[in-house]
This record gives sequence, C-alpha cells and structure tokens, in this order.
Amino acid sequence: MARKLPAATFLAVLLALAAPLVVVANDPDMLQDICVADYHSLKGPLRLNGFPCKRHQNVTAHDFTSRVLAKPGDAAGSAVGSVVTAANVDVLPGLNTLGVSMARIDFAPLGVNPPHTHPRATEMIFVLHGSLHVGFVTTANKLFARTLHKGDVFVFPRGLLHFQVNSGHAPAAVISGFNSQLPGTQVVAQALFGASPPVPSDVLARAFQIDADLVEAIKSKFPPTM
Repeated sequence: MARKLPAATFLAVLLALAAPLVVVANDPDMLQDICVADYHSLKGPLRLNGFPCKRHQNVTAHDFTSRVLAKPGDAAGSAVGSVVTAANVDVLPGLNTLGVSMARIDFAPLGVNPPHTHPRATEMIFVLHGSLHVGFVTTANKLFARTLHKGDVFVFPRGLLHFQVNSGHAPAAVISGFNSQLPGTQVVAQALFGASPPVPSDVLARAFQIDADLVEAIKSKFPPTM
C-alpha cells in the first residue's frame, strides 16, 4: 500500500515541478516569420512596446530595404562636427521585433560624437575610413579607450557612457551595429542642460561644482528639444 505524502511535502513537490514549466511556457522570441511595423496604427488609441504588425498581405520587399546609410551626413554643418544617420525600426519597418539596427556616423576633421549612452543596446562600430579616438567609462569610473583606424572594430557595452572623436585632419566615418531595433540615445550634455522642463540650475551647479551663472550660460547653448 502506497504511503501518503504529508500535505506540506506534496505542495513543495508540486511547486518545484511547476517552476520549470513556467520557464518553458515563456515565448521570449517572435512567434512568426515577420512582423513589419505598422506605423499607421500609432494614429489610433493602441499603445504597446514596439509596433503592431502589418497584415501579411500588405507586406512588400520594400519594407526590408533602405539606402538611408548610403549617403554621408553633413558633419561639417554640425555644431559638434558629427552626424548620426540611424537605420532603426523608425525608418526600416522590417526590423520590427528582430532586435537589431544599424547607424552611420560621419565626422568632420576634429569632430566629436559627444558622450552619450544607449540604454537599450550594446554597440559595435566598424571604421569605414579615417581614424578615431574612442572610449567608454564603466560604473567604476574606469576609462577604456583606443585609437582606431580603417577596418578596426570596437565595442561599447550596453548603457555605458561612451564617445568618439576624430583626432585627425581628414573626414572619418563608422558603421554601428546594435542589438536592439530602437537602441535609444541619451546625449549627456543635451539631457542635463536641455531637458524640458529644465533640470534645476542649483542641482547642476552643485553636481559640476560650478557657478549657477555658468550653468545658465551653458543652458543657453542647449535649447530644449521636444
């Protein structure tokens, strides 16, 4: 005759067996071949993390191709001497749910891509031409930096502060790859001095240990972006 398990023991065994079933039941990856972004849906009340899918009968090969990275950006006309051209889900709907995107960064001589972070992605750059000094800072405030030349690659870990600067006297360009369809970019100077509503000047003055008048002078160079 089989011996009965105590109720507490039976419950513990049941929970232990159920735990891996919960993991197996998850669907972390997409459940269909494609999910082309339906931009028109954003005009309605529906809101979700990403974009809804187009109906398959409305999808074409055009949804999966773009020449947005083919043309160099006008880095010389930029205040910082660099221009970022993104190829993400905002401009290439076929990327929706695929978890990847790219960008092109063009640098004028002595141009800089200012310190910034990508909160949703790790970035890898490939130098198309020219030379760049690049680096990232860890949460322990340790700088990892390197001078790159044509054909070199460099990785910026997800969420860490990083920069690129063209230290040469000739134009430079890189191609960036991201493990997110929309990695996001937060430029430190713009975020702190151009936020809307503004970050209180006394907070910035204490953080940077500078005079409040200097904070106001810096803010005047970073009009809020909406």
